Amino acid sequence: MLPSFDPPLVPAALGALFTFAGTHAAAVAAVYLAASSAAFAAYAWDKHAARNDRKRVAERTLHLLALIGGWPGALLAQRVLRHKTRKKPFRALCRATVLANCLLLAALLHCLARLK
Repeated sequence: MLPSFDPPLVPAALGALFTFAGTHAAAVAAVYLAASSAAFAAYAWDKHAARNDRKRVAERTLHLLALIGGWPGALLAQRVLRHKTRKKPFRALCRATVLANCLLLAALLHCLARLK
């Protein structure tokens, strides 16, 4: 079972990632901010579409946005909009994308550090 993610822990996790990013922190922050904004907007659009019986955002799109760095925005949207919070399989996969993103970022930063 994957651990639950508490929103107050998100800033600490991001702080650790940006500290680890070192000289690449600004680029990492820009990517995370853009992806998080897109993820939050996608969740908001999906919530609106669900309420108005319109075409929904595909779950794989929401997960892809989280995977590319939008997980802080996705987690915030889940909490603030109370959207996609009851579907346990969705939440489990969302948590897996958070872990995968963090591992991929760590691997990328490790490779960049070795190139110096």
